[in-house]
Amino acid sequence: MASGPPHVLIIGAGTGGLCLAHGLRRAGISVAVYERYRTRGEGLLGYRVGIGPTGSKALRECLPPELFDVYLATCARSPRYFNVITQRLRRTASFTLRPDTDPVETERSVARMTLRQVLLTGMEDVVHFDKTFTRYEQRDDGTVTAHFADGSTATGDLLVAADGTHSAVRRQYLPHAVVRDAGTINIATRVPLTPHTRQLLPERVEKGISLIFGAGGIMGVLHVMEFKWDRDGEIKPDVADADADLLRHWPGRRHDNTRDNINFIIWSTARRFPADVMQRRGEDLVQVARDLTRHWHPNLRELLARSDPGSALPIRVATSEPVPPWKASTVTLLGDAIHTMTPGRGVGANTALRDAALLCRQLRRATAGDKTLLQAVADYEAAMVPYGFARVADSLHRSGTSGDDRMYKPVVGRLALLGARGYFGVTSRVPRLARKFVNDFYTYRGEED
Repeated sequence: MASGPPHVLIIGAGTGGLCLAHGLRRAGISVAVYERYRTRGEGLLGYRVGIGPTGSKALRECLPPELFDVYLATCARSPRYFNVITQRLRRTASFTLRPDTDPVETERSVARMTLRQVLLTGMEDVVHFDKTFTRYEQRDDGTVTAHFADGSTATGDLLVAADGTHSAVRRQYLPHAVVRDAGTINIATRVPLTPHTRQLLPERVEKGISLIFGAGGIMGVLHVMEFKWDRDGEIKPDVADADADLLRHWPGRRHDNTRDNINFIIWSTARRFPADVMQRRGEDLVQVARDLTRHWHPNLRELLARSDPGSALPIRVATSEPVPPWKASTVTLLGDAIHTMTPGRGVGANTALRDAALLCRQLRRATAGDKTLLQAVADYEAAMVPYGFARVADSLHRSGTSGDDRMYKPVVGRLALLGARGYFGVTSRVPRLARKFVNDFYTYRGEED
């Protein structure tokens, strides 16, 4: 193993992998990222991801300060409310969320493609595209070599798997690690935000995040994504001068096609979907969502009808099984590559960012001579595995996330639906309970223990 600063290979240019790469480079640690996509704009990555305090703190720790400011400027308008509504657009509950005046202690709405472009900024010499990882070799001299489908190789002192739920690194390194089907399917769509589609939504829904508890075990979520640029990519006239200047000089703008939209996701137990739903796309897939919501409010159905067919995406929700501790080596993992979780608590991206910041801290200590590289990896994994799989368990037990949830049962499901609506209704109407709900929301999404 090298006696000087290590050279780190990261497989996958997703949120966690790129955050780690920035942190390592800031620390003077050599790093290279290998991404299977051919270009920085490839992939359907335009959907919302909620970044809470944990994620924003990790980004602030790892990114150059000026790029962190760009991250804040590229976030969509922050949600003002967390709502629970029925399929008929009746409001069950509404909680006022914190304003976004603090750079980290709040909830931020980010488009995946936009965040990707932010994290790729300034990393042109670090990220290598069109590199599909196939296998690795751990060598006697302590180095590790990654092999790619095009026949090329790369050798470093540490290989980090940041290649997501279907991680090829994990399959080789931890073949006993199981990712299983959670039993639910999402259909995600994007609806262009226009004066007409905006007026289809009640004010609190338009200005917030809304969870839809539909009858018969059909669930939904609505997020309005409104950015500081218009449909032509030009900075809007009401944007503050400082943000406008940042965005004008940010080179990632020319790679990002994200525009104002309404993220509209329908989900339920897999049993409710056609057997071939994962192969469907476009209008055919949107029609599946419309068939499932035939009894929903006309405004919600019109939103689905006006969605961009090219954006429609079926998602089979997966979850990781806990893995017993393993002996640290020159290979490690972060994010979905080790602890894939359902979207039930909305912390998948935040946990990957937390992993990245923690691993970066440990590798800085190894580089400083405070510990060996293997001890740094072992200390990272000793902390990451417990909190990562705790988040997996929390997300799986969130109402409606598992296909076996009682919400989807023929008779018991009605009682479960009434119970869920009743809980949110009472909580939102009792000031003390409402304050606790909101505080718990941020405490959980900012938790570091």
